[in-house]
Amino acid sequence: MKNRKILLTEQEVPEFWYNILADMPNKPLPPLHPGTREPIGPEALAPLFPMELIKQEVSTDKWVPIPDAVRDVYTLWRPTPLYRAYALEKALDTPAKIYYKYEGVSPAGSHKPNTAVPQAYYNQQEGVKRITTETGAGQWGSALAFACNLFGIECEVYMVKISYDHKPYRKMMMNTWGAKVYASPTDHTQAGRMILAQDPNSPGSLGIAISEAVERAASDENTKYALGSVLNHVLMHQTVIGQEALKQMEKAGDMPDIVVAPFGGGSNFAGIAFPFLRLNFEEGRNIRCIAAEPSSCPKLTRGVFRYDFGDTVGMTPLLPMYTLGHNFVPAPIHAGGLRYHGAGVIVSQLLKDRLIEARAHEQLECFESGVLFARTEGIIPAPEATHALATVVQEAQRCKEEGVSRTILFNLCGHGHFDLKAYEDYFEGKLVSHEVTQGEIEASLAQLDTPLIG
Repeated sequence: MKNRKILLTEQEVPEFWYNILADMPNKPLPPLHPGTREPIGPEALAPLFPMELIKQEVSTDKWVPIPDAVRDVYTLWRPTPLYRAYALEKALDTPAKIYYKYEGVSPAGSHKPNTAVPQAYYNQQEGVKRITTETGAGQWGSALAFACNLFGIECEVYMVKISYDHKPYRKMMMNTWGAKVYASPTDHTQAGRMILAQDPNSPGSLGIAISEAVERAASDENTKYALGSVLNHVLMHQTVIGQEALKQMEKAGDMPDIVVAPFGGGSNFAGIAFPFLRLNFEEGRNIRCIAAEPSSCPKLTRGVFRYDFGDTVGMTPLLPMYTLGHNFVPAPIHAGGLRYHGAGVIVSQLLKDRLIEARAHEQLECFESGVLFARTEGIIPAPEATHALATVVQEAQRCKEEGVSRTILFNLCGHGHFDLKAYEDYFEGKLVSHEVTQGEIEASLAQLDTPLIG
């Protein structure tokens, strides 16, 4: 049998996180105060985050040391394996070489603990008693519940209602690690009550859940807030994925021409792509990095680049991002982790500067690719990961059509063991293709009164 797996040793777990801000030719615009619309400094974030994370958020240091306590926890599952997908290549009859970095081996079953662990650690160091957060599909919520349990911190999770109903076992994971989980929107917060008054049957959204979690944190001095994507420090923590993958590709005697990852807010994509973008910046390479998003929530491919809130109610700072508008409520597709209206600031700037690419896929295409992967490589991918697979299949088919061999690397960000209801719906023909209309996008953007850029 061919050697499918490329491994590293525990000693090769990265000692530093990579901060792409140091290498970007154009730095992102500053965040703005939600009230005054003036640029804010780090002090404005103090009610929500511990100071060490705030320092990382605004840092331009290229390499940020990973604390020993965090690396010790990382070694529970890191380094994660890199595989060559020989069976998928054969099924596609492509000259392309396909590799995938598998993050589903973490205790929470996804890449999310890579940032949950340091966030919990820094909060513990500052004596924080409780952390609130939101979660879409439940992967981030379960990762933070796991990390908070390790460091003795209470965890309160606002889970998007449609995912709360569709993915009960992710809620059970969070409960098992001691977290309290609520279906958002709730009647526990002013933000939730406002949304329910407008729509008692609201399916929820990540923007709404963020509003609820931020409100809870801002109203209690012993409570802080944690975000699983979008923010600079979160994306930076995930770069352990790409740093390991770079070493593994070198061991395999290969290097990707194309790097692909699913895209919700940016942490998944940043984790694997940013270390390879570093090679583009430093060595003049031309590695294409593609973010794969759902056609029902296409902020990168069809959104606008302007200042917008990270939450629905408008409690967060205004961020320069590609957005569909903070009031946008995506269709209830099964890839709950990708149902977010905006893109992270760093990723948005990279896309604006045409240093990365974006592609949108509808969910039937994604599940078709996910089932093909499960039947060839054996791993059932999370619905979010199937978006990357849809892009991989497209690129592999393009290689076949052109008669060119390219090396493709993608991030298999998590397994689908708790997403089998989605696969059941797919096999029973209950899933539908959904692509948001231009009219829906324009109606959402028309509600914005946030500052334009440029």
